[in-house]
Amino acid sequence: MYAIIADGGRQYRVEEGQELEVDYRKVTAGDQIEFGRVLAVSTEEGMRFGQPLVDGAKVTAEVLGVAQGDKVYVQKLRRRKTFRRRTGHRQMYTRVRIDKIAVA
Repeated sequence: MYAIIADGGRQYRVEEGQELEVDYRKVTAGDQIEFGRVLAVSTEEGMRFGQPLVDGAKVTAEVLGVAQGDKVYVQKLRRRKTFRRRTGHRQMYTRVRIDKIAVA
């Protein structure tokens, strides 16, 4: 059984027990997060698609902690002007484990 959820402008295909990184939220480890924007659910009877959301479906997840992504470097350069800048950025993520996919 799996579900397709929308969160933070992206869509994720999730299964129970799966760990994934979503956009950073101010929550502590051990808290529960509920994803209410469920676009599709695979059940024993078959696929259920929403228009745009599946009625009564929700996905709950447990927060594992905060993680940082890979470092991304941004370089600026002006030719013939001796202008060079290099900055870096590391995006913050929240790691979650999918506990339950519920369909009403």
